[in-house]
Amino acid sequence: MAKVKIKFACTECGTETPKWLGKCPGCGSWNTMVEEKETVVKTQGMGSSIIQTKEKPLPIIHIESGQEQRIETTLLELNRVLGGGIVPGSLILVGGDPGIGKSTLLLQTSHALASKALTVLYISGEESVRQTRLRADRLGALTDKLYVLCETNMEQINEAIESVQPDFLVIDSIQTVYDPNVQSAPGSVSQVRECTAHFMRVAKIKGIATVLVGHVTKEGAIAGPRMLEHMVDCVLYFEGERHHSYRLLRAVKNRFGSTNEIGIFEMVEDGLREVTNPSELFLSERPLGVSGSTVVASMEGTRPVLVELQALVTTTNFPSPRRMSTGIDHNRMALIIAVLEKRMGMFLQTQDAYLNVAGGIKLDEPAVDLAAAVSIASSFRDAPTRPFDVFFGEIGLTGEVRAVSRAEQRVKEAQKLGFKRVIMPVKSLKGWTPPAGIEIIGVETVAEALAAAFG
Repeated sequence: MAKVKIKFACTECGTETPKWLGKCPGCGSWNTMVEEKETVVKTQGMGSSIIQTKEKPLPIIHIESGQEQRIETTLLELNRVLGGGIVPGSLILVGGDPGIGKSTLLLQTSHALASKALTVLYISGEESVRQTRLRADRLGALTDKLYVLCETNMEQINEAIESVQPDFLVIDSIQTVYDPNVQSAPGSVSQVRECTAHFMRVAKIKGIATVLVGHVTKEGAIAGPRMLEHMVDCVLYFEGERHHSYRLLRAVKNRFGSTNEIGIFEMVEDGLREVTNPSELFLSERPLGVSGSTVVASMEGTRPVLVELQALVTTTNFPSPRRMSTGIDHNRMALIIAVLEKRMGMFLQTQDAYLNVAGGIKLDEPAVDLAAAVSIASSFRDAPTRPFDVFFGEIGLTGEVRAVSRAEQRVKEAQKLGFKRVIMPVKSLKGWTPPAGIEIIGVETVAEALAAAFG
């Protein structure tokens, strides 16, 4: 006889307790404990032939080394984010808001791999096979190597994997798949954890590159226990405003590549189209000769990107001025304002300050400090900077401008787009020769940078 056990699990971190608690003891979240029934059944388990292995432990010096083989797709932006292509046997988790284009991206990727004579199995738990065919017709993703199945039962999915023997597997989405041996509703903590663990074993043992689509919460994080992100090899977030056509694919975890890479796509009628030059995209609507607007050369992984920073400083009648930022860490903005007040003598205590990164991109590297400081000073003084200036550099608490990495790539990107001057840390000029046709101004302090910008 099966024994039913009642437990409570946190939907944020997966912590389990025998009784309900208002606050999770694992992550400290409130009202996240949900009731689940766990049935202990002595069985061989579904799909046991898939997850069994006879490999023995080996000394690490006897294991062959070398670069991971990768499967390159025709989507160069996706290859960039993944570190060069899809690694066979890897487990990838893709999250994003509803309707953002996750299924479109994966169906285009499946078609690209199937066109290279690879067998692809696309399992949808939310759409019928006819709905998937309609999307494939619109995208032009029709090939006999792409198999489609509408199924949510893990046992039936295992039979399909054994029958098709795919090279690439897509599960859309992991919250809809359920294990009949786990007595919980689909999408619960136990179901998501067990199903993900099973797909991880399938991917590693059979060498099938597997992509799991995950729902996101209203805060933007992937729904389900936090351990879900620890179990997979790569976590990708598909971001963007539903009312805009541009989409960003960002890697927040990648065991086979950089975690700072982004891929940029444009949603058009026939699917997602790659944006090969994002700097032109982010600067396409930039106004010239307006105070508070500057251009920063930022690095997103190995790619230099020029982005417009906009600042608005205005007098407030309230005793506590507002500090709001979009695309930049709020605490970093407060630090820059404090440096401008203390080191530059700007009286910002009676001023509301707003900082925005145009284009919806998020910048989290310290090299944007100098451009943010110049933008705030420009709006405060109501004095525009030169329209063809680029800024980058880290600001310290004493007002110094510190060196940043990959200065040469940032300068070359600015030159390619027609900018005339680059104001940057003087210590970043060592070890390389600036290209001809662009003026380089090295600064050591924020005062020198403002003098060069408004001189």
